[in-house]
Amino acid sequence: MACSRARPRVAALLSIVALLAACSWGPEAPVTAPEPTRAAHPNIVFVLTDDLAPNLIQFMPRLQRLRGRGVDFSKFFVTDSACCPSRATILTGKLPHNTGVLRNVPPSGGYQAFKGRGNESATYAVSLERAGYRTAMIGKYLNGYPPESGGVPPGWSEWYVTDLGYDQYGYVLNENGRVVRYGNTPQDYLNDVIARKGVDFINRSAQAGRPFMLQLSTFTPHPPFVPAPRHAQTFAGLKAPRGPGFDEQDVSDKPRWLRRVPPLSQHDKNLIDGRFRNRAQSVQAVDEMIGQIQQALAANKVDRDTYIVFSSDNALHMGEHRLVGGKMTAYDTDIRVPFIVAGPGVPAGRTVDRLAQNTDVYATFLELARVPVPPQHDGRSLAPFILGRQVKSWRGAVLIQHAGPVTGPGDPDRPERRGENPPSYRAVRTGEELYVEYGYGDREYYDMRLDPHQLDNAATSPAGPRQVELSRLLQSLERCAGDSCRAADGVS
Repeated sequence: MACSRARPRVAALLSIVALLAACSWGPEAPVTAPEPTRAAHPNIVFVLTDDLAPNLIQFMPRLQRLRGRGVDFSKFFVTDSACCPSRATILTGKLPHNTGVLRNVPPSGGYQAFKGRGNESATYAVSLERAGYRTAMIGKYLNGYPPESGGVPPGWSEWYVTDLGYDQYGYVLNENGRVVRYGNTPQDYLNDVIARKGVDFINRSAQAGRPFMLQLSTFTPHPPFVPAPRHAQTFAGLKAPRGPGFDEQDVSDKPRWLRRVPPLSQHDKNLIDGRFRNRAQSVQAVDEMIGQIQQALAANKVDRDTYIVFSSDNALHMGEHRLVGGKMTAYDTDIRVPFIVAGPGVPAGRTVDRLAQNTDVYATFLELARVPVPPQHDGRSLAPFILGRQVKSWRGAVLIQHAGPVTGPGDPDRPERRGENPPSYRAVRTGEELYVEYGYGDREYYDMRLDPHQLDNAATSPAGPRQVELSRLLQSLERCAGDSCRAADGVS
């Protein structure tokens, strides 16, 4: 259904009705009067980056200003810190054991597994398009999607997608079913192409007078960390952060796969510094994209009707725990990512420290869009937090899963250095704890109140009462689906 802009009096009545409806949600009550939105169904722009850790936000001034206008979730985690499993969860709201996407490549992962398990018909795009939204996916979809032969999945009104855009040049885009090849000139730089197409989609959607959902999915800052030519000389001399976990000196308490990793050499440290500098350079184009999107929204007078959401599919370690570069551990360096939201009704400058996860994106988008949320998802809507309401009862834990080691030659997440490839594990992250179980029997336990950088493994043998409790919680979560996930994740 097409949604025209309501007259001022009607819009005011709609806002009052929406606010009263929100007040009736169980224990939640408004604490800040939200800015009214004029649209019956607000727009959503979702900027989803690849491997962007929170320590890169300091180099993104436009994103920092966006964060100042909205809400920042400081404990937002991904359920699997690998590209395809994470993106499959984001699209569907389902944990990896329910999407069936456990890796980046077939048979247990990648685009083929996602499609083969029927996930394409269960994304937020399908629900939003059915409700009258114009939807667009621009950039990266899922590992293994073939742009030259793949079609346009259901739910997407417009489609501009490639699979191998990591180098930023020389890629192929499937543009609404038509194959378009891009070269190696500065104007072919993929982040800039994504930004231009996003602005064009906003312009046309605003003119059509329909609500829209735009997903801008970058390959940045995934290796090989290619900046735009205009940014290639920035941040001269920048080095990677040397936090307490950098080149961890004593790993004798760590699981056996990590105990085999040698200390960082000076060559390793130089390599890490150069790559961190490249990452800071490469996100400049993403930061500019955010500014261009904001300008397009304002120029079309739909900025007050639009939520802008920023996140990443996973983070990345660079030197922590002796690991040169990668992202598949259960440590916060890999699983904690930004989740920032600004838009109508969002009180400015707030930080939410309650547990959130990429399973929650699906329900959050539908609720913000005022579209019914189907029950077949494993997460929770973050809309109450985003809109500044008090939430008295919330989850106490999130599930982390990983199928390893990663060995496929075509897997872009395969670690470069021997020994840095963790085996399969399952973990539970509470507000202040991490508990990990490996398939071969090793365990890890960290209380971040005492050990915020996860340096000293406090797992005991035999397991103490708290570890037994977390192990039982882990068993419940790894078998859950839908309502049983929300019943099993505890209350804090």
